[in-house]
Amino acid sequence: MPDLADPEDIADAHTEQPGLAGRKAVVTGGTTGIGRAIAVLLASEGAKVFVCGRTPQHLEDALKRIREVGVGDGINVDLADPKETERFFAAANDFLGGLDIAVINAAVPVEALADTSREDTDYQIAVDFTSYLATTHAAKRMPAGSDIVLIGSMSAVSRTGGNSIYVAAKSGIQGFAKSLREELAEKDIKVGLIEPGFTGADFQYPDFPPERQRDLIQQGRMLRAEDIAVATRFMLTQPRRTAVSLVRVETRLEHP
Repeated sequence: MPDLADPEDIADAHTEQPGLAGRKAVVTGGTTGIGRAIAVLLASEGAKVFVCGRTPQHLEDALKRIREVGVGDGINVDLADPKETERFFAAANDFLGGLDIAVINAAVPVEALADTSREDTDYQIAVDFTSYLATTHAAKRMPAGSDIVLIGSMSAVSRTGGNSIYVAAKSGIQGFAKSLREELAEKDIKVGLIEPGFTGADFQYPDFPPERQRDLIQQGRMLRAEDIAVATRFMLTQPRRTAVSLVRVETRLEHP
């Protein structure tokens, strides 16, 4: 009879899974919703985290939770302003002493082009698209072994009416992610795109108040922000030879 394998030797069932302890991460839009959930999870696993958001009370709340589970800090900025982007990364570098993870997530809700003023359209494009390019450009100073994770949206796939500006921005992020991935691959900087589906957050107010969101999550018709955080963790804990370039996280059942 052939020799039986040692049942405790399960090397063929696993691959290297690098941890997050000791890594230095920035999370834009890290004070609410998906960004906050990502920041909390990274901090809980030993990463040092620096976040930004527009609202002081949201920043205070996020930092309180981050510091309960790990180490973090952050500032209030408006990423629609290029000078604010530089201020954010300067502050992040002072706190972190460099960085090797950048989660680019900040976004604002938008409506159909026909229902939006030119001023609001310009601002929404600045936050939902231009700031992604600007913050990623600032993050390109990262060393080999780093990761950039762009948080997009399934809106870029469904492309339904009623939110055309947002669809345009997130479709642009799709193309940007693929091209940037090829540009940075030889520098050992990985670029991944996560496209969440219908996710509970204050982003969904007032159409979906908290009670309605809880009901939909229990029904399997809405995602929790923490679901996207788990997908981000998965992307960040793969061997350097692998690139999980795209993760789409959808609800099991169709949402309203």
